[in-house]
Amino acid sequence: MYRYKLTLEYDGTPFSGWQRQSDRMSVQQALEEAIAKFSGEVVTTQAAGRTDSGVHALGQVAHFDLSRDWDPFRVREALNYHLRPNPVGVLLCEAVDDSFEARFSALARHYEYRILNRRAPAVLERNHVWHVPMPLDADLMHIAAQSILGLHDFTTFRSSECQAKSPLRTLDHFAVRRELDHVVVTASARSFLHHQVRSMVGSLKLVGEGKWTPARFRAALDAADRSKCGGMAPSSGLYFMRVDYPAA
Repeated sequence: MYRYKLTLEYDGTPFSGWQRQSDRMSVQQALEEAIAKFSGEVVTTQAAGRTDSGVHALGQVAHFDLSRDWDPFRVREALNYHLRPNPVGVLLCEAVDDSFEARFSALARHYEYRILNRRAPAVLERNHVWHVPMPLDADLMHIAAQSILGLHDFTTFRSSECQAKSPLRTLDHFAVRRELDHVVVTASARSFLHHQVRSMVGSLKLVGEGKWTPARFRAALDAADRSKCGGMAPSSGLYFMRVDYPAA
């Protein structure tokens, strides 16, 4: 068998998320159907991150195996042809050793959350940002974000349906910056819990509005209690940016 690594971007708006669903199109289904159309093989793809419904990607990574040794350039071109009209693009296809796994070989995952912070509604960025009309203090949000870096129990900021065996995660990077009318939140870790980034951003918004202090944000984390979460940001503003792997 021959293994291929894909780097993908997609607009998550029309999809049920990455993972196959019985009643709605997913990114995984669109990709696997495209693979079958050009190769004639039925495969199961594995992704670095199982993004939720409505979440976008600029650098999702997936792998799959084929029985034939295809040229990676031809694989990329064929997939982009057969993926149409789905809003999924294969940016890069690489032949890799069978020891590579998109999910388990990852050293770090990087996310970005985009908030449009202005009175006027999102027109050109509809379904691609969280529109928050009330002014946000990005500097105060950044101070709060720094208070939860490191290894913690993130029960407060994970879905009640999260299937991870442990709520312990190490948050390596969590920062907030303003770019004109946008407030951009970036987060990096080896792995994240289900809904962790959106939950953290939802609570940070309360800090930005002045409803919470940075100390209360940290106290919410320390409570290790989902009910202390300040709310969850919508999926539309979240982007899976890239994945880090060991050097070849």
